[in-house]
Formats: sequence, C-alpha cells, structure tokens
Amino acid sequence: MGKQLESNAIPPYEPKAGEEYMSSEQLAHFRNILETQRTELSREIDRTVHVMQEESTVFADPADRATQESDMALELRSRDRERKLIKKIGEIINKIDEGEYGYCEKCGIEIGLKRLEARPTATLCIDCKTLDEIREKQMAK
Repeated sequence: MGKQLESNAIPPYEPKAGEEYMSSEQLAHFRNILETQRTELSREIDRTVHVMQEESTVFADPADRATQESDMALELRSRDRERKLIKKIGEIINKIDEGEYGYCEKCGIEIGLKRLEARPTATLCIDCKTLDEIREKQMAK
C-alpha cells in the first residue's frame, strides 16, 4: 500500500450553519489543499530527476536496456502529467485570489464543496462536466 499524501490527510471542510458559499475560511481551506498538492508534486518530480540520474546504467543486454528505457518513458509521462497539474493548480490558486473559485466556468453556478473536496481543481459543475463527457463520447464514435 502506498504512503498517504499530505493533501489527503487534510480533513474535509465542515461548513458552519448559515455560512456563505466560498467564505474566507473555505477559500483558505482549498488554498491549503492546493498548495500542499503542488508541493508534493514538485517533490515527486525532483525525486524522479535524482533517481533517473543515479540509475542511468548502460546495460549490455538489449532486453535490459529496453526495459530500463520503457520504465523511464513511463515515469517521464507520469511526471509530465504532474507538471501539467502543477500548472493547473497555479491557475486555480489565481482564481482563489480573484474571487472566482468554486463557480462553474460554463454556467456560473456553485460547483459545490463536496465536488471541490474530491477534485479541488474542478472548474465545471457536475452537470456541465457530465454534458462535456457525453459530447466527448459522441465525438469519439
């Protein structure tokens, strides 16, 4: 079993009775989650660079060399996805700063605390995201 990420150890936000959506406390909570995720991802990318530098062995056997190259390619693809996520996290933190966080980019309604807890980088409400996914499936056929 893998180690638990620090961002997953942050307890979900419990709104107080009558609390306004995206209050300063809620924004601070989501900023904390996003900044923790960004730090964790950056650490993983740095770790990968060091591991790849240390483990770059030249194997005489072509099968061993191919396995090493395949492993490195997979690792690099994963890190590239993480690099893109770091960029998106930065954009989302900017939305927090601008007071636009927590609202759907398409229709403008509240995304919802539970959805944001599950995916703090969400930019669409569940209805708009569902419609996007349906369109994607139709275009793929």
